[in-house]
Amino acid sequence: MRTAVLLIPILAASLVLGSCGGGSAPPPPPVSVTIMPASATVSPGTTRQFIATVTGTTNTAVTWQVNGTTGGNTTIGTINTNGLYTAPGTIPNPPTATVTAVSAANAADSGSATVTIAQQVAVTVTPNPVSVAIFTTQQFSATVNGVPSTAVTWEVNGVTGGTQNTGYISSSGLFVAPGGVPTTSSGNGGVTTAPVRVTAVANANSSGSATVAIFPPNQNLQAGSIPFGTSGGNQNDSSTSGNTITCCGGTLGSLVARGGTQYILSNNHVLARTDLAALGESIIQPGLVDARCGQGAFSTVGHLSQFYNLETGSPPKIDAAIAQAVTGAVDSTGNILFLGASTDPNNVPLPGAPHAGSGVTATLNTLVAKSGRSTGLTCSRVLATNTTVSVQYQKGCGTGTIFTEMFANQVEIAGGGFSAPGDSGSIIVTQNTADPVALLYAGSDTDSVGDPVSDVLNFFQSGGNALTFVGGSAHAVIGCSLPVKPASASLTVPTSTPSATALQKAFAARDADAPELLAHPEVQAVGVGGSYDHPGEPAILLFVTKGQPHRNLPTGVDGVTTRIVEGELFAHRGILTAEESAALEQSIPPPQLVYSISDSELARVQAVHSIHAEGWMRQPGVQGFGAGSSVDSPGEAALVIFLIRGAAHPAIPLVIDGVRTRVRESSRFRAGFGDSAQQRGCLVPSAREKQVKRPRR
Repeated sequence: MRTAVLLIPILAASLVLGSCGGGSAPPPPPVSVTIMPASATVSPGTTRQFIATVTGTTNTAVTWQVNGTTGGNTTIGTINTNGLYTAPGTIPNPPTATVTAVSAANAADSGSATVTIAQQVAVTVTPNPVSVAIFTTQQFSATVNGVPSTAVTWEVNGVTGGTQNTGYISSSGLFVAPGGVPTTSSGNGGVTTAPVRVTAVANANSSGSATVAIFPPNQNLQAGSIPFGTSGGNQNDSSTSGNTITCCGGTLGSLVARGGTQYILSNNHVLARTDLAALGESIIQPGLVDARCGQGAFSTVGHLSQFYNLETGSPPKIDAAIAQAVTGAVDSTGNILFLGASTDPNNVPLPGAPHAGSGVTATLNTLVAKSGRSTGLTCSRVLATNTTVSVQYQKGCGTGTIFTEMFANQVEIAGGGFSAPGDSGSIIVTQNTADPVALLYAGSDTDSVGDPVSDVLNFFQSGGNALTFVGGSAHAVIGCSLPVKPASASLTVPTSTPSATALQKAFAARDADAPELLAHPEVQAVGVGGSYDHPGEPAILLFVTKGQPHRNLPTGVDGVTTRIVEGELFAHRGILTAEESAALEQSIPPPQLVYSISDSELARVQAVHSIHAEGWMRQPGVQGFGAGSSVDSPGEAALVIFLIRGAAHPAIPLVIDGVRTRVRESSRFRAGFGDSAQQRGCLVPSAREKQVKRPRR
């Protein structure tokens, strides 16, 4: 979509009112002295001009001091009567000084500035800017004052040596790109891919940086038989408005077969243009989004054969389509980029086919991976199953009606970095065996959504001919275990600090029930902190012996949830102060984002879910209702309630029919269009034509 900004000139007038009358004169305004700049870094032996502004008096003269000495001295620096500071010839210890301007009208009034004396140099990093493919390397070099130098410290996004999310860099400037493309908030409720900054630091005050765009090498026209996990889409997936062409695309997910014929599997909104396509339309690689809206090179790899109609299809609803593959156009073994069990000599994961067959059912906390057009290989885990979700679509590419569809029995994958617009159609597989579990089609800024593969394959079976995944034997996805892991491999538990009023309520509830809580033999201490299942809400912390069963512990006390903190032997016992409670929390590892639960716990949460899902999905602000795990009570099931961030919603109970609840707040689940901030300009073939590219998700 496009946004228009209308600039309206505004004429502002000020009205000055005067009045006459008697009375005493007002007191004179206070004298104020300010110095600009308020802080400065100055190299030894060089100068810096400071300017003092005096208000509240007609006498604007000042006396300049350094560290309280008028005029300063050669050790800390000198300053003349006009405010020109000269740094000492060598860096003093400590390397800071205070420049003060004292009002001549009133010596009690003054203003100050901080000066840091440090050697400043000019640092340049090359190459800059540069694009680096995931899993590959790039050598950077630094010059200091125009001279090549190795005496620098290398950082990525401000972290010395980098991280697995942004890539690592050695002391010699060798950058190793992450396995997946980093993402960030798009600023309008979604996620978008993000560059990183490689910085060479010469000293605390001197550095230079380069901008690095991380990309997966799957957005260009692929050579030979095209592997999967690459950019693709419908050749007609574009729209024209005036002189603007908007074009879309997604991911060619995997190869499937039925009755001896091979097909490309992806989403309806990628291959079938969100119900608008006719059977037989051409499917191309790369998609229009990466082929300059049709002006660049692309290859026809298939023809649309069948799709589930999103608006009229009968349950179970899916977002899927298949296109009969052009003979020889795609990899007939089903290889997907970066999904292999081994690496090339440069430690880049090779393509690999998924485990052939019908896939497996996703289970809670299963480690999964996917390879897609926008973020490449990403790795995460299953956050919730049996999820009913509401997903927003747009009818057409960059135009048409926005509508909402409800899906049942969906698979939720944790982490906003697991996918981005353009990854729609990717097949999600288990990390340990490469078994397909879900077809990715939607997401928010915290999670991704996939159709279970069983629903997808069942829809496309024809008579006695089943649809199955073309692939090979079971294998581990090696890219998820390499030292340079994909960007989504790190998953943290969202939390926030409860208000003081909420904490007081929790302390009162804890104190009233402390004897009963401590009567449980596994409970060593009771404290108060924040809830992980309900971010921003307080929790009564029960510090329990690790490995001890805690099924009889209460899920809440007087309207305050309980949180189980497991450990061996805690340093404090009994009723804890806030400081003692915080110290005990910090003495153990942070909680996991997802915990595995037993079959009995799964059955318990599924039973309650089936009763309440429909009712909760009718509530305002609720966009998902699934079966997951509690973070406040590891090993215990939870009903995961997905809320639209910022939307009004009913109060979320701590427990529904004896099952804990867990809140997951995010942007709107969307598929089929990107937001305006995710549009990228194409090359313009003529001065009269404008094109806009829009990744599909």
